[in-house]
Amino acid sequence: MTVRLSLVCHAATAAMRSASFPADEPLDAHGRGALATTQVAVRADPGRCWTSPASRAAETAEALGFQAIVDPMLRDCDYGRWTGLSLDDVQAVDPEGVAAWLSDMDSAPHGGEPLAVLMARVADWLDTQIVMPGRTVAVTHPAVIRAGILHAIGAGRRSFWRIDVAPLSVTVLSGVGGHWTLTSTGPSKPPRPVPPRVLEGQPGVP
Repeated sequence: MTVRLSLVCHAATAAMRSASFPADEPLDAHGRGALATTQVAVRADPGRCWTSPASRAAETAEALGFQAIVDPMLRDCDYGRWTGLSLDDVQAVDPEGVAAWLSDMDSAPHGGEPLAVLMARVADWLDTQIVMPGRTVAVTHPAVIRAGILHAIGAGRRSFWRIDVAPLSVTVLSGVGGHWTLTSTGPSKPPRPVPPRVLEGQPGVP
């Protein structure tokens, strides 16, 4: 039986806007506004729904109407002492560390989780999902979704940096016979139409 897994990226946060290493921050005003006006292209009633334990993911899942269960395997990468800092700030004080982090997936100059460990964690999680037939939605983070795509298509680790995952985008994986296929990836549906506001004092308006 086919497994269908939709990986939903959480809505925007201040850290995303400033290109910062995220802490457990909530969604910002833009992210909450996008949730209110954008149709996320997933079924309203998936068979299963998981969410990262981070506030921004849980808030997104709740706003989308999902009864999501927290799964620690879907947590974002731990960026150690870089957490909360912008990439430019870290580059200014630790350029060698940033260079190592970008070039060596096994390195952890920030003292947190190496990207290679993140990728292995996500691969292990996907291996548990491929034996669960039906539909699943998981609300998680760009880094986790990148790692999931790499595992699904068997791409090399260096391709991690060549995948862009936008807020509220949906990546769909299909599993058949123990193997994943990347079915689709991209932005959500266009914004819902917002009715024009009637302004008092316009001609013909009482």
